[in-house]
This record gives sequence, C-alpha cells and structure tokens, in this order.
Amino acid sequence: MGTLLFALPYAGGGASLYRSWPETTGVRVHGVQLPGREELFDEPWPLSMADTIARCVRQVVERSTGDDNVALFGHSFGAVLAYEVARHLVADGRTPVHLFASGSVDPTTPLGRDPAQLSDTEFVGRVESLAGYTHPALAIPDLREIVLPVLRADVRMHETYRTDAERPLPVPVTALRGTSDHLVSADDCARWAKVTSAVSTVVQLPGGHMYFVDDPQPLLTVIERTLES
Repeated sequence: MGTLLFALPYAGGGASLYRSWPETTGVRVHGVQLPGREELFDEPWPLSMADTIARCVRQVVERSTGDDNVALFGHSFGAVLAYEVARHLVADGRTPVHLFASGSVDPTTPLGRDPAQLSDTEFVGRVESLAGYTHPALAIPDLREIVLPVLRADVRMHETYRTDAERPLPVPVTALRGTSDHLVSADDCARWAKVTSAVSTVVQLPGGHMYFVDDPQPLLTVIERTLES
C-alpha cells in the first residue's frame, strides 16, 4: 500500500508548488490549497488559525480514507499547520504514519518576532530578508495586490501562534532544514523531539531556508526512503 503525502503551504504559498513535484514511487502527493490563493484567489481566506487548521483537516479527511497511510509535510508556517492537522487526526483515531516538519522551530517555541504593522514595502522587505526568498508574484503589481494580504495574514497567524497541546503525538517526526538556513538551526530542528512520543530525526539538505523550491528531488528522496522504512 502506498502513502498519501499531504503538503501544507508556507506563508502566502499555494498548492501549485507541490503539484509540480515529480511522482515518487509509493508516495502520492496532495497539495493542500487554502482560500485566497491561486485557483481559490476569489474566495475569502480565513483570518484565524483555528479556521485555517479546520480547512486543512477537512481536505485531508475528504481526500483520504480510514485505510490510507497518511503522511504530512509542511514548511515553515506549513510545518505548524501540519503539526496541528496531525493532532486533529490523532484525536479522530486516524494517526498519520509520519510528520515531516521543514524549516520551522518546534510548535512549543515562540518565534520571538514582533508582528508589528509595517508598510507593504517594509513588510515585503522583511519577509524576503528573513526567508531569503522572493515570492514571484510580488514582482507583478496585479498579482501583488492578491498575494500580499494573504501573506500578511499567514505571517500574522504564524508569529502569534502558540500551541495548547499537553501531550506528545504518537507520530514519528522528521525535522528538516537547509544547511545555510539562518532562520532555523539544527538545534531548533532537534527540539521537535519534544512534541512526539515516537522517533524524531533531523535531516539537513543543501540550501537556505527555501532549500527545496528550485530542486525538490533531495527532499523527495528523504521522504520516500523514510516512508519505505
């Protein structure tokens, strides 16, 4: 039996990146799409973390059965979403087989960044400086008007997020980072062990914070080998 890998978006991101990933033996990738982006750009997006998580959970449940092996992947903001989706699935008796948390501190550690109000230019500059990555749509005025409010909402949710979990998940965790990521350290990744009662592993791959965007194959190889084992 193969595994369904549900990939959660990073701040301001959509599902198209994950849909472009090449097929991997035994793993079917489903990009989770949220309102306000890509083909759902005209739908109002949720402004609360609870609504956002609920939409993610609903997509996972609707696109899988109780007999499917479900794994979760999320990068940065998406890693937090993936963790919260895992919590909901566990509570529903549908425990995922694995959680891949990429480019993120663990959910119990506050980001420690001030989500102060900034002008659009200041905000974009701050995000690009932190992530070392420029969202292509931000360079196109018409698309910028669509993407920027969604990105702001995601960043606000991420920077104010606090978990209320009281017990670790019975789900193995692989925490990943780019070796030159200046936002997330190897120690940050190691602290994901606090949120699981199962095995926790740290994997580092070449690149910066958005290490997998240009070439997802090294990441996909790690995912495939992990799920096979």
